[in-house]
Amino acid sequence: MEYKDHEGFTHDWVTLLPAVQLAYNTRACETASKFIAEAKEYNKQGWDKSHMERYFKEGDQVLVSTLNFNNLKALKKMRDSFVGPFTIIKLMRKNSVEVKLTEEFSRKHLVFAVGLVKPYFHTGEDKFPCRKNNPTPSEIVEV
Repeated sequence: MEYKDHEGFTHDWVTLLPAVQLAYNTRACETASKFIAEAKEYNKQGWDKSHMERYFKEGDQVLVSTLNFNNLKALKKMRDSFVGPFTIIKLMRKNSVEVKLTEEFSRKHLVFAVGLVKPYFHTGEDKFPCRKNNPTPSEIVEV
């Protein structure tokens, strides 16, 4: 189907429209893909700038987060953020460790993500005599 405009040019829109539509839609996708790639690179740079990989080995002393410990008696905002120290028994994967828990936490799962543990550094009582040496676990409510 052809038609002539007022200047006498012939246009065949029926055959040209699919190609024009594809070109227009592809250009928009390329632009969106470019912005998505730029956003990913920006976020990666921010992550790499502030992220520090944690490396543990068997036998290390660590403190375990109480974030997912629901059956502690103390109110959430009043209890210790971390308890321990506990010894790492085995490295499960790059991102998880198995720890040896004490009797108070015998009903807990032994494997924790690396984000839920932090290294324990022993400070002598002579430097800080008033500080409690080991964070004591809050009382556990037996169900």
